[in-house]
Amino acid sequence: MLNKKLIEKVITKALSTGADFAEVFIEDKFATNLNMISSKVEKVNNSRIFGVGVRVALGYNSVYGYTNDVSEKDLMKLASDLSMSFNESNKTEFNGLNELEIGDLHKVKILPHEVSMENKVNIMKRADKSARAYSKEVTQVSIYYLDYVQNVWIANSEGKYVQDQRVRTRSGINAIASKGNEKQSGFYGPGGSYGFEFYSEIINIEEAANEAARIAVTMLHAEECPSGEMPVVIDNGFGGVIFHEACGHSLEASSVAKGASVFCGKKGTLIANPLVNAIDDGTIANAWGSSTFDDEGNRQSKRELIKNGVLTSYMIDKLNAIRMNDEHTNSGRRESYKFSPTSRMSNTFIDNGESTFDEIIAATKYGLYAKKMGGGSVNPATGDFNFAVGEGYIIRDGKIAEPVRGATLVGTGKDALLKIDMIANNLKTEQGMCGSSSGSIPADVGQPTIRVSSMTVGGRKGAN
Repeated sequence: MLNKKLIEKVITKALSTGADFAEVFIEDKFATNLNMISSKVEKVNNSRIFGVGVRVALGYNSVYGYTNDVSEKDLMKLASDLSMSFNESNKTEFNGLNELEIGDLHKVKILPHEVSMENKVNIMKRADKSARAYSKEVTQVSIYYLDYVQNVWIANSEGKYVQDQRVRTRSGINAIASKGNEKQSGFYGPGGSYGFEFYSEIINIEEAANEAARIAVTMLHAEECPSGEMPVVIDNGFGGVIFHEACGHSLEASSVAKGASVFCGKKGTLIANPLVNAIDDGTIANAWGSSTFDDEGNRQSKRELIKNGVLTSYMIDKLNAIRMNDEHTNSGRRESYKFSPTSRMSNTFIDNGESTFDEIIAATKYGLYAKKMGGGSVNPATGDFNFAVGEGYIIRDGKIAEPVRGATLVGTGKDALLKIDMIANNLKTEQGMCGSSSGSIPADVGQPTIRVSSMTVGGRKGAN
């Protein structure tokens, strides 16, 4: 950790040629990454990451640099080099840093870097054994385990000086079921901002492994999905990945400020069915995408993005707030000290509605039930998306019927928002890693079960 006086000297040097803002981000991170394939541990990686990033800005124009050398000489040279990007006669007054404010959002019982490697490997062994025991058709299981303790300090020329500890752990189980030459996979990857108590108090790793195996075996015996336009019921939890990708990214200031979003200039207008309320909330205790402070040192907040179908807020970081002439929403995030922050999501979800799951299924004469979503692609400028359905079923006469595989959902975020015509009251969030210009960050996605009145479903079978 750098002492306060040195941080103040670095900020003063960074401002010396006319910049109006300077920031220092310090990271000290302990991480474990493990992989198990074919019941054998293939990768064991314990790491410690330490470094300092310095950002210097004038208005919304900024430069960024980082270093592992935290000697005063090297840090002052970095600040000096970055400051040379600006040459203004006006000098910004810097009156020193405030008293250190320490984050306190997450209560962690067992710091994972204090747990033996044997205990961590045992989690994977239990998952592997459970997934294989689910069915003889499960022929391959791969598992990853990760945890980290990330300590950060953030200081800037406005006097902000904060410390935050982010503790996260997650396991991902991928099961493959086989029958002859046919193979299908199922995945489940629970995680959270917890210590090692996650595996004794929050989840049952055997049940998580069974879920991955269940999906694989179910899809192995599924028919090919029919294609065509039809109502689609998207289940809760990871179903929210469509909103995250097709709409959430288009509500980040990193797209909006540059005019590269389909939702530019739409604030205050109806962009979704009035049933829809959407939220990005970085304050949820122990949630995967939460932290006490964002990566610009601001206290995380709950952002109401869409209320009764009306776009009420974008997600805005400090510099893009200047570009947009708007208030920032404490949405600056970054992967590590090697990245400059920008506007990013935290825990983003469509909020509960008033229907029940059973009511939505019963109200659908024919359509697709997308129980588990897979990966996909999206263009933030247009909102066009294409997502695979990891586990799907046909709905017939208001009942869930045969499982189907190979389904894809094709559409645009703005159209899908307007076509949501039923929302259940069973909100659930699940975990993912979100990649963008400031690196890969943990983010929760989520929603209750929703129905989209009409979507294009791609499949290998002709429409019924």
